[in-house]
Amino acid sequence: MDAGLFFTYLVVMAGVTYLIRVVPFVMINKKITNPYVSAFLEYIPYTVLTAMTIPAIFYSTDSVITAASGFVIAIILAYFEKSLITVALSASLGVFVAQFILQTI
Repeated sequence: MDAGLFFTYLVVMAGVTYLIRVVPFVMINKKITNPYVSAFLEYIPYTVLTAMTIPAIFYSTDSVITAASGFVIAIILAYFEKSLITVALSASLGVFVAQFILQTI
């Protein structure tokens, strides 16, 4: 790819990204009082994080079975409100044990 074309694309991409982030601040300069819009905006970070994490969980190992075992462990521990480090380490350990069991069978 030509360097000039690359930098043109880079500048356009940076401009579009900047506009997407700045326009809401310029257009909305007062507090949002609508409870539906407010609730929608509160759930967006959780939704985006989930949409990025779930596929990564299932494609992180060679077997979907081991990934699903770690996922189930993480869901159960999160449901019982365990700490993030406990959930992450337990899920990782669950995947490791499931992988070991599948390799020995």
